[in-house]
Amino acid sequence: MNYKTLQEEAFEANREIPLRGLAIYTWGNVSAFDAGAGAFAIKPSGVPYDALTPETMVIVDLDGKVVKGTMRPSSDTETHRMLYRAFGGIAGVAHTHSPYACGWAQAARPVPVFGTTHADYTQQEIPCTPFISQEALRNDYELETGRLIVDHFHTKKINPLHCPMVLVAGHGPFTWGKNAAESLYHSAVLEEACKMALFTLQLKPDCPPLPAHIIEKHWERKHGDAAYYGQNA
Repeated sequence: MNYKTLQEEAFEANREIPLRGLAIYTWGNVSAFDAGAGAFAIKPSGVPYDALTPETMVIVDLDGKVVKGTMRPSSDTETHRMLYRAFGGIAGVAHTHSPYACGWAQAARPVPVFGTTHADYTQQEIPCTPFISQEALRNDYELETGRLIVDHFHTKKINPLHCPMVLVAGHGPFTWGKNAAESLYHSAVLEEACKMALFTLQLKPDCPPLPAHIIEKHWERKHGDAAYYGQNA
């Protein structure tokens, strides 16, 4: 297979990370997945964003084997791989260290649905996993981080297509989407939702969640069977 398109997609999404203020230096990564090929393109580890090219994107298969590229893939590759294997229907994963999302992750707190901006993207609180265990950490940190996310969604009965974002306690955010660009878009959405929620609690520490009927309306108008937000394809 010619992986050029996959590499270009991953490159463009990674280049957006610093442009959107979602990470500095080399603190984030995005991957682009092709289900037919069973492989994804991901940022090389530790390479600054302004030094990236499409050709530097590393191709990894779902068994974790590098199939194209001379550089070491992102240290978070195993987390991406776990998410692709577990969450059907996604074709892009992003991981950033954006400050507001990391703040909530470091506090190990899920983000309540306080307003309609949040409800436009998920009907529920943005989940935060438990802290990773010592045993899991000794096994394979990045793989077990992916397993932690997957297990948390399974335990809480969360549909990953209806909640394309998560906070990993003490670590930071992971987001996903139908392609690499959408996964990074969800990273930007998550960061704004975390910022708004923090401001809300500063103004009103005991603020209750948005009423359920408003949450439902905003979700349905964008994602329901009779959605009317935006333009017809």
